Amino acid sequence: HVQIVESGGGSVQPGGSLRLSCTASGSSLANYALGWFRQAPGKEREFVSAITWSGARQFYSDSVKGRFTISRDNAKNTVYLQMNSLRPEDTAVYYCGEGRETSDFYSYYRREGPYEYWGQGTQVTVSS
Repeated sequence: HVQIVESGGGSVQPGGSLRLSCTASGSSLANYALGWFRQAPGKEREFVSAITWSGARQFYSDSVKGRFTISRDNAKNTVYLQMNSLRPEDTAVYYCGEGRETSDFYSYYRREGPYEYWGQGTQVTVSS
């Protein structure tokens, strides 16, 4: 049984930074990619960023590219999302998902389908 736990959310002023963490446990995580999604009130969950098992490839949505950086430490089974230059529109609950890095992953990583396991989410609020 795989358990995903997100942490690091909080409240910050516009222009500030936060670093989210996503730690997975419970079974072998080899060949699993990890992705971050977010859901704002009244909106659908949307893709934010993803990273392959090796960390060699990272993917970002256009809205966060250049501001957010995803990385992972496989020794700690943890993926990080460094969020800089935060904007009020970044306010949302951020979820971490884990999915097998199959050939289809590279085509569908922006969708929720490839991710098998999800955390409970962590709230990020950007407000002055």
